[in-house]
Amino acid sequence: MQQLADDVWHLSGFPPNAVNVYVIGDVLVDAGTRIDKGRILKQLQGRAISAHALTHAHPDHYGSSHAICDRHHIPLWCGAADAEAVERGRIVWKGGRMLPGPPAHPVARRLREGDEVAGFTVLETPGHSPGHVSYWRESDRTLLCGDVMWGFNPFLLRGPIQEPPRGLSPDPARNRESARRIAALEPALVCFGHGPPLRDPAKLAAAVAKLGR
Repeated sequence: MQQLADDVWHLSGFPPNAVNVYVIGDVLVDAGTRIDKGRILKQLQGRAISAHALTHAHPDHYGSSHAICDRHHIPLWCGAADAEAVERGRIVWKGGRMLPGPPAHPVARRLREGDEVAGFTVLETPGHSPGHVSYWRESDRTLLCGDVMWGFNPFLLRGPIQEPPRGLSPDPARNRESARRIAALEPALVCFGHGPPLRDPAKLAAAVAKLGR
């Protein structure tokens, strides 16, 4: 586990940076796929975790959520518009269709714009999922942006900062609005759902500027 900033840790994984999981304060953010359970639980040993929060309800972000919440006896939090999907073990696809997803788990807290999580402010950044949220700390300009933008292509494990393929986002136009919103914050540290941490706000801004409407 690598410390990226005050009270921000990045869990190790293989391949590196492919499916990212973070700890902010005493809150676990995202939980990878089902097969990530072991590496997450191992790295959480000896660490006090009080809650588990999601950026969004996709199988590579809440795949191990049920197992980890059960093992640590902690509540699960996620964006309000993704809560139904998590509680039904589904993902929301184009046209609002729900497809089978990871094991269901009750949502104890439905996060909304302006809520506080471990010293971070919740930002509603929908598009890649209806209830996608990001976590923003103004004091040091640290951002956990989930999959609003990718730090690289997780299928190729390389490439530039990019938006997720349009086929993976129920509402690509709204996701681009969310991308413009996070770029405007000029974050000093960006923690992506996929890809290495970024400490150059100009690179994020340039990538977002290339997006169409």
